[in-house]
Amino acid sequence: MAEIERDGVHLYYEVHGPREPPGLGTILLTHGYSSSSHMWQPNLDALGAEHRVVVWDLRGHGRSDSPGDVGQYTESLAVEDMAAILDALGVDRAVVGGLSLGGYLSLAFHLAHPDRVRALMLFDTGPGYRRDEGREGWNRSAIARAEAFETRGLDALVSRAEVSQRVHKSATGLALAARGLLTQHDGRVIGSLGTIGVPTLVLVGQDDEPFLAAADYMAGHIPAATKVVLADAGHASNLDQPEAFDRNVLDFLHALPAG
Repeated sequence: MAEIERDGVHLYYEVHGPREPPGLGTILLTHGYSSSSHMWQPNLDALGAEHRVVVWDLRGHGRSDSPGDVGQYTESLAVEDMAAILDALGVDRAVVGGLSLGGYLSLAFHLAHPDRVRALMLFDTGPGYRRDEGREGWNRSAIARAEAFETRGLDALVSRAEVSQRVHKSATGLALAARGLLTQHDGRVIGSLGTIGVPTLVLVGQDDEPFLAAADYMAGHIPAATKVVLADAGHASNLDQPEAFDRNVLDFLHALPAG
């Protein structure tokens, strides 16, 4: 367990698996909105057997700080938080992946720092929207989630496998993260899919209906993409079917070129 400080904001992270040397490389995993690094616990033994696995808590989530200014919750700040954690560990290049919001941020990280990405792993996520109408609908949902936390506090956490109420410090942080981080403002990320030149795993639960089309879209537009659909799994595919999830992730990792 460790933390870094970015302009007064403390960010929590954990490192699992071999440290020196880092086995077959480093994996940086980012959780989804209103979840935390805790969601990766069932996967850490398998993934950390040969790889150094880094998990962390986004601003407003888990054991990271919840600054009171919505301007402290942006896509660009989250991306640079990811880079800063890798810097703190002396990692120049990593396999970057995440679930839901964490997968979208992994795409945004590749857009900002393509030279730092060895491969991408996108779990139960989407690449954003080309059209304003789709983005506006997504943003209305994000604001509704913010308002729920503002009025009901942590009682507004939905009951999902990847959500753990006990690890969050602040409902205000979750509300601000919904307003500033979960909302989207342009189509840069979805427009970058064709430029991704690294191996990419697109994995989605068979029952995660809102993200099945997004998985198809990403697999069809990312040149070196491999798509996997996990049977009997929903949005939290890593928790619904941890053994199948780990097996598919490890198969993907073992097939990566050295380096």
